[in-house]
Amino acid sequence: MRRNFHIKRLYGYLLKTYIPLFLMTFAICLFLVLMQFLWKYVEDMVGKGLGLNVIGEMFLYAALQLIPLALPLSILLASLMMFGNLGENLELLAIKSAGISLIKAMAPLIVLVVLISIGTFFFQNDAMPKIQPKYYSLLISIRQKSPELEVPEGVFYKEIGGYNLYVDKKNRKTGMLYGVSIYDVSKGFQNMAVIICDSAEMRTSQDKLSLIFTMHNGQQFQNFTEGTENMDFSSEFIPYARESFVTKTMTIPYDDNFNRMEESVLQESSSSNYVSKNIAQLRVSIDSMEQLIDSVNISDRKVMKQYTYLSFRNSYPQDKKDSIIQHASASVKPDMDSIFASKDIQTQTMILQNAYSKADNNGSDYLFRSMSKTTTQRNINRQWIEWHTKFTIPFACLIFFFIGAPLGSIVRKGGLGTPIVISVILFIIYYVLNNVGYKMARDGVWDHWIGMWFSSMILLPLGVFLTYKAMTDSVIMSADTYLSFFKKLFFIREKRNYTIKEVVIEEPDYVEIYNWSSKLTQEVSDHLQKYGNLGYKIYWTDNEYDEGLTSIKNSMEDILNQLSNSRKPVIIEKAKEYPVLIKYVRPVKAGSPLAKIFMYVFPLGIVTKLLSLPFERRINRDLNAILRLNKELTELMNQQSKIAV
Repeated sequence: MRRNFHIKRLYGYLLKTYIPLFLMTFAICLFLVLMQFLWKYVEDMVGKGLGLNVIGEMFLYAALQLIPLALPLSILLASLMMFGNLGENLELLAIKSAGISLIKAMAPLIVLVVLISIGTFFFQNDAMPKIQPKYYSLLISIRQKSPELEVPEGVFYKEIGGYNLYVDKKNRKTGMLYGVSIYDVSKGFQNMAVIICDSAEMRTSQDKLSLIFTMHNGQQFQNFTEGTENMDFSSEFIPYARESFVTKTMTIPYDDNFNRMEESVLQESSSSNYVSKNIAQLRVSIDSMEQLIDSVNISDRKVMKQYTYLSFRNSYPQDKKDSIIQHASASVKPDMDSIFASKDIQTQTMILQNAYSKADNNGSDYLFRSMSKTTTQRNINRQWIEWHTKFTIPFACLIFFFIGAPLGSIVRKGGLGTPIVISVILFIIYYVLNNVGYKMARDGVWDHWIGMWFSSMILLPLGVFLTYKAMTDSVIMSADTYLSFFKKLFFIREKRNYTIKEVVIEEPDYVEIYNWSSKLTQEVSDHLQKYGNLGYKIYWTDNEYDEGLTSIKNSMEDILNQLSNSRKPVIIEKAKEYPVLIKYVRPVKAGSPLAKIFMYVFPLGIVTKLLSLPFERRINRDLNAILRLNKELTELMNQQSKIAV
């Protein structure tokens, strides 16, 4: 009972630690993706005089629409931070010391993340079809909104459609414009009008559908094209009309209102209605479009068979058509080239022209048909993408938890530094893979399920691998592990480091060391005599080679452990010269069934044997060095201890 209560308290502690971290990281990640949204669409919103209510509504819909993107990243970051803190503060070590495995400690968080994933699925299926039409309709409306009028000084202003406006100076308090030039090209370049005035006032009409210019003391020049339809305008002289005025008012069409697009426009559009559908509606829509493509394909095949390749059969008499076709199929086919060559040039030309015209017409017809089918297939792909997205985002939440939690327990670094770096790198990898799969599925290069689950298929094995390594207390994030691997790979030797000890509890017994050294010499000599040239068959079948090396290494280390207690510098220096024996690199255990498969599959076995030759030569050199050093060590011990041979 006490144990169960202890486990429940642990679960409560883990949940109380994780939930605030998750909420904090979720807020941070949502803010980051919102900043990405702002950076992407800032040009569409700035300078259009939008009210705070419109901007606030846009950010609200954008935040809701970006929640599925922020959730996996926040779960990854929170898991890394929490388990990194537990490892750094030795709390994870205490949990394992109490006999609680990592996967058992993760149990309450697994349940929590599963609940979050289920909630994400229902959010994707039920809420997103209502949020996305509002989001996209508002975004399109903002893009279509005319920019706010802010006429600059000294440059041409081109934001008014069909008009170019130049203002020399303007009074910002009264709004009066001075030195105004207006170039009216709304009716075409040939009917262009130029208005120049000393000053002008510009205001918007009450309905905000037009601009009203009141101009003072100016002139208007306009090309005079009335009744000159046949005139050659390439000549240097073009007639124009000139008008001088004291005050002139001109109205220019300009819609300054914010016109919100109806959500029904997106919902009724065949190319974008997928954003407003749940799983059941998407499935119905996909089935109907697939049936449409199937029916079009059947119709196309009938048309191709009847009107393209066998169109000449349409000229057969209807009552004799079947018998003629049957007779033509059974008879010997004539040589078309000889028949064509027997015709005169005029007939051949006519035949080729008719064939070319018919092929061109058929090509245009089928191009149009194929474009229609391509558009429908692209819509089907987009519907499938939306269908799979409702499952891939919740599954990504689970994957990122099983990546973040084990990785945090391995790295054992809390705070925001290391976890943020790792999270950003992993999320960028996920984002790139997800975009690659999305584009491949959208363009029909891959099947829709392969494209949309591509990132999950890549990251799921990583999550399983990290969870396994964390449960087995792996040192995959230790630099020494990789340093040792590369040292073996590039034959970088390790050096022994022995120093004279100030306090020695047990002095080395040189007589015993002498006897051990003699046995080691004999053991090394026997091994070299038997395995000096390791044959192909022995390499794959004889397991005694590895056992012999292990025995030699253990015997040598026992001798060197005794010598490390010596107070004689020459003995210590000689002990340092002994090589560090490496383990023979072999992909499988010798004598095992898998090793026999390697042996009989000659290309694979021979290549593996050739790759192991450098390791074999190094081991032989080290064994010969041990023989030499044993001899030198014996002479030193004889000189130092006066031991008779």
